[in-house]
Amino acid sequence: MMSSRLLLSAALPVLMTLSAVPASAETLKVVASFTVLADVVRQVGGDHVKVTSLVGSNGDPHEFEPSPADAKALNAAKVTFVSGEGLEGWMDRLITASGYKGKPVTVSEGINTRTMEEDGKIVTDPHVWNSPVNVKVWVANIEKALSDADPADAAAYKANAEKYTKKLDELDAYAHSKFDKIAADRRKVLTSHDAFGYFGREYNVSFLAPLGLSTESEASAAGVSKLIEQIKREHVKTYFFENSNDPRLVKQVATATGAEPGGELYVESLSDAKGPAPTYEKMFHYNVEQLSAAMAKSS
Repeated sequence: MMSSRLLLSAALPVLMTLSAVPASAETLKVVASFTVLADVVRQVGGDHVKVTSLVGSNGDPHEFEPSPADAKALNAAKVTFVSGEGLEGWMDRLITASGYKGKPVTVSEGINTRTMEEDGKIVTDPHVWNSPVNVKVWVANIEKALSDADPADAAAYKANAEKYTKKLDELDAYAHSKFDKIAADRRKVLTSHDAFGYFGREYNVSFLAPLGLSTESEASAAGVSKLIEQIKREHVKTYFFENSNDPRLVKQVATATGAEPGGELYVESLSDAKGPAPTYEKMFHYNVEQLSAAMAKSS
């Protein structure tokens, strides 16, 4: 009896200590619309989130067709993130099909967006992430949404957001260091579609493209002819194709103008883990390297 009492008295302080330790918060199930956004959510969420990207690596978020597995993932999510500005035209249908009861967080709210005329209408350019200055707004919105959903880990989200924002500042400075020294009349390239508007605005680079803001749009013969004349007139020397869409049209334009291939850019989708752009940070760095090298060569 005495030995039992001694064991109990010895164990009691340990049990009291264990009971005083707060239980760790459950890992949040989070869904993001496409890979670029999913990566930024992971950077802010860290070990406290499990992120599923609806559009996979090298996938086109404009032409994405959700599957039953996507509906299941969305239904199980505690928080869902979209970029917004018309990028995810398929999301409302997926929400209805999945039975998801929440409201997606639109991370692009607060960004100084750019508009353009397309097919006689004024439309907003959804490709905000191609400027790391804009992604800092994403980070702030993601941090708030995760902290609201999981207050117990708010301090961790705040620390992660601050750390990643510094990396975005470094990416921005790196891009300026590359492009600022290239003559303005040489900062011109041909790409598949008009997805680099924010990049161009930030670093004074002109991107010419046969397709508009969405890869779902179709190029008219008159429009392509006009583009070919512009490329010849402005002496655009290099073209790039994109990892997530069909390169045939841009190659046809390049052939007609004599533009030389500069390689592949990652615009709306990350590569897989073995590719050169498995994270947003690596994607942006890679694109800057490819573009600045082509421009420096043409100079």
